[in-house]
Parts: sequence; C-alpha cells; structure tokens
Amino acid sequence: MKTVFAATAGLLILAMLYLLLWPVPVEPVAWAAPADQGLVDPFGPDERLGRARSLDLGGEHGPEDITAGHDGRLYATVAGGKLVQIDSYGKVSVFADVGGRALGIETDRDGSMLVANAYIGLQRVSADGSVETVLSDVNGQALVYADDLAIANDGTVYFSEASTKFGAEQYGGTYAAALLDILEHGGHGQIIEFNPSTGDARIIVDALNFANGVAISEDQQFLLIAETGSYRILKHWLKGPKSGTTEVLLDNLPAFPDNINNGKNGRFWIGMVSPRIRQLDALSDKPFVRKIVQRLPAAFRPRAEPYSHVIAINADGEVLANLQDPAARFSTLTGVLETRDRLYLATLFGGQLPWLDKDDL
Repeated sequence: MKTVFAATAGLLILAMLYLLLWPVPVEPVAWAAPADQGLVDPFGPDERLGRARSLDLGGEHGPEDITAGHDGRLYATVAGGKLVQIDSYGKVSVFADVGGRALGIETDRDGSMLVANAYIGLQRVSADGSVETVLSDVNGQALVYADDLAIANDGTVYFSEASTKFGAEQYGGTYAAALLDILEHGGHGQIIEFNPSTGDARIIVDALNFANGVAISEDQQFLLIAETGSYRILKHWLKGPKSGTTEVLLDNLPAFPDNINNGKNGRFWIGMVSPRIRQLDALSDKPFVRKIVQRLPAAFRPRAEPYSHVIAINADGEVLANLQDPAARFSTLTGVLETRDRLYLATLFGGQLPWLDKDDL
C-alpha cells in the first residue's frame, strides 16, 4: 500500500511540475477582455445562412478567400498551396500552385492577382498562372504570417501580418499559430504598406492582437482592419486631417472577426470565424493560468466552436446585415465575396464553397 501511495504521490508531483514549469512558446500578457454580450442587437439570432447552398471543390479544401477575376471567373485560395478557378458553370480546376498556404487574395488592375501567403509573403499570380514572390521581408525581417490584403487605386498594397512571433509554418499551420497568438495576446500583429513599383514597404500600424482582415474604402480615405484577438474592427486613416491615426470603429464583437471584403454600395463584409470563448475571456487577466492552459492536452485547450456568422457594415460601423446559421452546416466562415446576385462564403475548413442567392435573403 505504501508503494502504491508513494508512486501516486510521485506522479502527482510530476504532473504538477509539468503544468507549472514545462516550456511553452507563449508568454501571456494580462488584459481586460470586454464583457461578452452574446448575440444581442445588432447581432441578434438569425437563420438565413441556413439557406446557403454549396459548390463541391473537387477534392480541394479550405477556400479561405475568394476574388472575382477580370475574366468573369472566381478564384479561391485553398489548402495545399493551390489557387482554384471556378467558371460560370461551377466547374472547378486548379489554376496555380503557389506553395505554402495562400490566404487573402485580390484582383489587381491589370488582371493579375495578389496573394497573401502565410508561409511565403506576397505573391503575384499572372493571367497564365505563373507565380512570382514580390515581397518576403520588411526591414530585413522575414514575413512569417501574411494574412489578408487590399489594393488601392494607385496600386499600393496594404496587408496584414497576423503575427510576427507565431509564424504559420513554424508553429504547425495557420490555425495552430493563430491559437497561440490569441492566447498570448502579446500585440505581435501589424499592417504593412507596400509599393510594388518601387519595392518599398513600411509598417503603418503595429502592436495588434492577431491582425487579420484588411479592406480599403471606395474613396481611398481609410482602411478597415480586423483585430481578431481583441474582437474589434479598427479604422486607419490614410488621408485627410486624421491621416496616420487609428481608431476603434466597432468594438466588443460577439465573435472572432476574420477577413474584411468590399461589397456593393460601400458595404464591408466581415467573416465571424467563431464565437468568442468564455473561458478564454475569463482568463484574460490571468496570464499565469493561461500559460498552464497551454500545457494541457490539445483537447482541453480553447478552440474554435462551430457556428456560421457573417456581417456587413458601413463606413461608420453601422451593421447593415447580420446573417447566421446556428446549425453551422458551413462553419468557420472567414469572409464574403459579394457579386450582383450572390454571396460566396469563404471558409477555413471543408471541401465546399458555400453560396447564398440574394433572393433568399
């Protein structure tokens, strides 16, 4: 009996030492998470995304972002380093192999496409499918988690580096690295301005907690930025008397905001990739406990909960559309491409491209 007791006590001591001392990559920072109000106005419960249909991607997975090409086709970034093309009949084919993990994508003025590749940096994909890396470092520091981008009318590119500490490739992929950065809340995200003509790049916003979606206004006056780890949308002024300043446009969202895409009539669509995690909020001011949480088996750590949710806002942060599906047939929605008659829904996982006919709204 004494032997069993001693062995049990020894195991408990080892377990405690592991939880207290085992090295982990995060150094959590204390912060005050805003009280989660849940799905209340203007984000009250809704079921219209339940009407969405889907297009099979033919074995490809994770259409994280979508753009409309000048040729009338759609192009989506998917897992495995591929860029797929979707024609007007719904036929899906691999258009280019960009390597790494392509995330944000936008069509440029000349018909080529710019891709934010989390493993590589910024890439340009020409009309013939050829791929060129146009930016892989800023100020001598390699890009380790390029995420989303926007292209101004003059060709300037604005893009997010979600985290300078938790590189997507180094830490096991975009999702795993995102969980680490959000748990730490160390302000490692940034927004970068890049001039493709000169090759010059500079950081214009930093200290963000997982910098994610980026979009530019139609009048080119400001950027909208999704700060995923702080549940908010920021407005960064590019021109006018507030040029160079950043303000909070929409705060205390009920979910983690992801990509921001320009819609019709000045709308901005935002993918709400997952509801907030109450346990994570409760530990926001307890960095020591959050470090212990990281030492737990993966099944016991905070992770994205399945839910379908996208919103549209205007330049003043007013919520114009709030679309949800509690059944989460298509969950982890990262963004929206709005065309004349449809909403195409980008998603982090799955082998389908969901879409919703505007007549069904």
